[in-house]
Amino acid sequence: MAIHEECGVFGVYNPAGDCARTTYYGLYALQHRGQEACGIAAVNDRELSSHKDLGLVGDVFTEETLDALNGTMAVGHVRYATTGAGRRENAQPLTLKYVKGTLAVAHNGNLVNTQALRTQFEYRGGIFQTDTDSEIISYAIAQERLRCHSAEEALSRAMKHLRGAYSLVVMSPRKLIAARDPWGFRPLCMGRRGDAVMFASESCALDAVGAKYERELEPGEIVIVEDGTVKSLRENCQDATSNLCVFEYIYFARPDSEIAGQSVHEARVKAGALLAREHPVKADLVIGVPDSGLDAAMGYAAESGIAYGEGLVKNRYIGRTFITPDQRSRENAVRIKLGPLRSQVEGKRVIMVDDSIVRGTTSRQIVSLLREAGATQVHLRVSAPPFISPCYFGTDIPDKKNLIACHHSLEEIQEMIGADSLGFLSVKALSGMIPNAQCGVCDGCFTEQYPIEILK
Repeated sequence: MAIHEECGVFGVYNPAGDCARTTYYGLYALQHRGQEACGIAAVNDRELSSHKDLGLVGDVFTEETLDALNGTMAVGHVRYATTGAGRRENAQPLTLKYVKGTLAVAHNGNLVNTQALRTQFEYRGGIFQTDTDSEIISYAIAQERLRCHSAEEALSRAMKHLRGAYSLVVMSPRKLIAARDPWGFRPLCMGRRGDAVMFASESCALDAVGAKYERELEPGEIVIVEDGTVKSLRENCQDATSNLCVFEYIYFARPDSEIAGQSVHEARVKAGALLAREHPVKADLVIGVPDSGLDAAMGYAAESGIAYGEGLVKNRYIGRTFITPDQRSRENAVRIKLGPLRSQVEGKRVIMVDDSIVRGTTSRQIVSLLREAGATQVHLRVSAPPFISPCYFGTDIPDKKNLIACHHSLEEIQEMIGADSLGFLSVKALSGMIPNAQCGVCDGCFTEQYPIEILK
């Protein structure tokens, strides 16, 4: 697996204060969504301050920085670069000062009309400090704020010009605002803890800070918190449709999160069960590739009646393989990241369940490790369909030239990986893995059919 994560956003209003620390713990729970950079912006007595840097949450923030931020409102962000290079300047939240005051903006997603908007703003004299689409969004909000009476109205107007994926938490000196794009590509939920109101990319972040999950924001909805009063604007919901990225269920989200009424853990278990029905094989043991392949492996084992076991041990002290700078480094990192349990796999026919195959190099390495540990057969089962197209909405799925399924048949991929058999979950089965989801999904990376036009 070499898919790059999303980003994660968190926001909190609490009249009792200490919001930066709450945001810190919320970001810790969302660390799986981005390990490149992180940041927190907070408001104290209507004064905005922030701290951000490259690195993990636990490394970037100290007791001193959190005490200095404090705040009765705060927004935070963990980043993986989908647009914009890995530079400190691109870390979020983005903070800006303009004639109407200050804003802090944290964004998860990716716009498809970034270049058109950037050119438009530059011809009006706009000067950009980063190369992210998040700054485009910030600039759009600030421009609209010059012509209207409130930050939420400015955001609502700006949304009419933004095309693509954006789950936002925005903070002015007086208001905390959350918004979701009209297509609902990226998740964003709301929760409460006493007088505190919180927003997060995933419900696991609310759990981490002791907040009670309340609901998902609707596609196109804007929620405003001001002095403890919560109100909702739904004028951009009129033509909205729900197209949540299905890969949130397959890979991105933490298994203890619930998105749109669907448990992520249960979705993955169900995907494994469907995979067992579609691609049965005789074997002695079912194992999962840590971490996101484990739940699907459990589902495969339960459905097939084949024993489930732990066959691969993950080194918890290194980053994911995509952090390494080139393909050779990624391949070498697999041996450091994963170790086979010889006592479990030796002399056995093994079914290995993973969440996806991108280039195929990581899968080949893992299959080789299992054979070296004595597995007599290795059957690879994938709890997602083959990737045939890039994602344009915030998932760093590579160009077609780097997608193995675009250039090779199933039989060729099987031979290249070195597996005894290979089976992918069908596109048709995707809806069956999320029976409780109260939303539609985007599966464009598997079908090349996108909810909105892609400007190429």
